[in-house]
Amino acid sequence: MQYHLNGFQPGDPEWFKDGRKNVRAPDTLPDKTDVLIVGCGPAGLTLAAQLAAFPEIETLIVERKPGPLQKGQADGISCRSMEMFNAFGFAGQILKQACWVNETTFWKPAHNAPTTITRNGRIQDVADGLSEMPHVILNQARIHDMYLELMRKSPSRLEPVYSISVTDIVLTPEADPTYPVEVTLVWLVDDMPTGERITIRARYVVGCDGARSTVRKTIGRELVGDSANQAWGVMDVLAVTDFPDIRCKSLIQSAFEGNIIIIPREGGYLTRLYIELDKLTEGERIRNRHITIDDLTGAAQRIFQPYHFDVKEVVWWSVYEIGQRLTDKFDEVPQTAVAHQLPHIFICGDACHTHSPKAGQGMNVSMGDAFNLGWKLIAVMKGISPPEILHTYSEERQSVAQDLINFDREWSRIMSERPELNDNSQGNEPKFQRYFIQHGRYTAGMSVTYQPSRLTGIAAWQDLASGFIIGSRFHSAPVLRLADIKPVQLGHVIKSDARWRLFIFASDEDPYQASSAVNQLCSFLYKDISSPINRFTPPGGDCDDVFDIRVIFQQPASELKIDHLPPYLLPRKGQYGLIDYEKIFCPDLKSGEDIFSVRGIDRTSGAIVVVRPDQYVAHVLSLQAFDELSAFFAGFMLPANKR
Repeated sequence: MQYHLNGFQPGDPEWFKDGRKNVRAPDTLPDKTDVLIVGCGPAGLTLAAQLAAFPEIETLIVERKPGPLQKGQADGISCRSMEMFNAFGFAGQILKQACWVNETTFWKPAHNAPTTITRNGRIQDVADGLSEMPHVILNQARIHDMYLELMRKSPSRLEPVYSISVTDIVLTPEADPTYPVEVTLVWLVDDMPTGERITIRARYVVGCDGARSTVRKTIGRELVGDSANQAWGVMDVLAVTDFPDIRCKSLIQSAFEGNIIIIPREGGYLTRLYIELDKLTEGERIRNRHITIDDLTGAAQRIFQPYHFDVKEVVWWSVYEIGQRLTDKFDEVPQTAVAHQLPHIFICGDACHTHSPKAGQGMNVSMGDAFNLGWKLIAVMKGISPPEILHTYSEERQSVAQDLINFDREWSRIMSERPELNDNSQGNEPKFQRYFIQHGRYTAGMSVTYQPSRLTGIAAWQDLASGFIIGSRFHSAPVLRLADIKPVQLGHVIKSDARWRLFIFASDEDPYQASSAVNQLCSFLYKDISSPINRFTPPGGDCDDVFDIRVIFQQPASELKIDHLPPYLLPRKGQYGLIDYEKIFCPDLKSGEDIFSVRGIDRTSGAIVVVRPDQYVAHVLSLQAFDELSAFFAGFMLPANKR
């Protein structure tokens, strides 16, 4: 963590002391705002936390509930989401408080006593090498708390406005081209409208307001998909049981009573159960069943046989219907009008896609939606990129959501199938167990790969860095920071600050020679007027305001002299011209994971790995590809002298 750049400041470094805006009273609203976020769920807060770091962007987030979430709802946090949380700076808190999912166990009907269950297998939950982050379980409300704290500490001092609901959204650019969206809101008391209406104009509106999204309805989008025909219950309980795997994630398939998914919760005692209930008839809704907590408890006790399950306290419970639905587009622009109309109204998370919670993907994919959109909105409002890049949000995330729907549909079908009772093979894996194992990379959040576009390059140089797949998330690995020989994860230098990263992996040349590829590349980047740094960095800004350059040399730290390396790698920044010593790295050979080997970097040629602000690899280029590097950024950035 770097601070004191523009002068020493005592106290907690996470509280920004300079450039902070005055706090707006929680019951007052501005007439105009740059971004209006509707909904304080995980998607809305992810987006708000990104925007809050930029006080020059006026952000407003509203929520119809009277206050922050307290308990219940989502709980599973994928490895990919943990990587994202690290960029926000609170992954360490989650690692400390959460329940880590280390193994998953599988249970099926006992062969000689099919009314009882027996363990059929257990696996490591996350495959080795998939991520430096674990799969963890933590109450969604705690995630919200951490986002809210981050927002309060931000330069914007952003706080949500509660007990207010959006009633209408109209796109009226003729009334105000700069703030073309007119939003009508109404204050609520006890979730009922007071009649006091307010109108706000916004540059952009983002609906993160759930499956019944008002924002989605106002832009004419609808959720389309399978009807819900299967009922499930969920409950968080404090219970006493002799079931041996109660503190492991467990999938139980009984012969006659349905299925259970056990999710151990944080704190060591709390447990969540997802419990399969009866199928619904055509057109039937779960509310018509009048299911009680006693029904859920009874179903769980029957499925757990021969084990006892004594519920002492129910912390939270609910029932829901399984259905997979998806909108055809995540903004208001018709597909036929993309070439000539810019988007101003977006939807994220459950407003775009709904599915069952059993695979633990809902909150994770929703936050991924917002993380994708946030940096693009920032780039447009700061004048770094033209507004046309906002089309890529729907283009990229709609396909991700479609993959989620396909996965969840098949997973829900398999989980609801009855087991084969005549299979007495001790080593046989039931279908639900095989499917879970086969899709471990997907459930960890690592399967998203963006296709070539203006933001994602082609794979012409992919073989120079085969472990950093273009379009996929940047797969971190251990390195040493040369200046202080500190072991770090290279991916952890990526912060949620809307900057692009250029990771330069050096060739096997002498790094001190002026003719070396790294020296020549650095000279181009910092001196040539056509380089991305010189074309797109605002006048008077620091050299890494838009692009964060990091160099990884092949030599061990003991063989490198930091004062003999290219001077551009020790840039001077801030009002005092202080030196940034955190740009140079080398392999962490003590860890046994030489990053050049584990990520397939060509040792002879080296490589440039370009990483987007949302941690996805945008391009892999050779160290000599100056023109290609410049052309790539010119495809979606505006020259600083033309903003």
